[in-house]
Amino acid sequence: MFGYPLETVYLAVLVVSGGLTLLYIFFSDMVDGMFDMPDHPLFSPQLILSFFTVGSASGYLFERYTGMSSALIALISAGIAVIVVLLLHFFVFIPLRSAETSLNYSETDLEGSLAKVIVTVPSDGFGEILLQRKSGAISKPAKSMDNEEIASGTEVIIVKMENGVAVVAKHDPYYISSLHKGGYA
Repeated sequence: MFGYPLETVYLAVLVVSGGLTLLYIFFSDMVDGMFDMPDHPLFSPQLILSFFTVGSASGYLFERYTGMSSALIALISAGIAVIVVLLLHFFVFIPLRSAETSLNYSETDLEGSLAKVIVTVPSDGFGEILLQRKSGAISKPAKSMDNEEIASGTEVIIVKMENGVAVVAKHDPYYISSLHKGGYA
């Protein structure tokens, strides 16, 4: 092909696609921001580059170490590349994409959450709380809503967030159940 043996063509495609894959790994956020790529997951740059990298690598190895015909090698290499790309897509890229979105939260998402005081909240100052979330633990500075001291180890509820500081009140687990018993809810 192009006056070169197929083994050399496969190797050249492997080097170029492998290099572009490495560059894409380092600069993917910038590339994605510069170009408005269609949001079709199977035509993403990382999958296309992976297809060419795996296809050319397997083609090179088959050309070098087997006596099969070049057409059969091209078909087998394309099949291997499609299988690897689909496995990458479903078992690596989709879980990573969903993990990225699950780690994000805004401060308003924390309002109404239960937390535990880890550094006593003084009546006129700041303490610290710890929230347990699916993605891990988050600590935030906290102040008391009623200007009362809240001891370390007390369970609190985040009433609101103000400039990164949680305004908290002591959590009374019996308050909700007493509302239901009294017929107010």
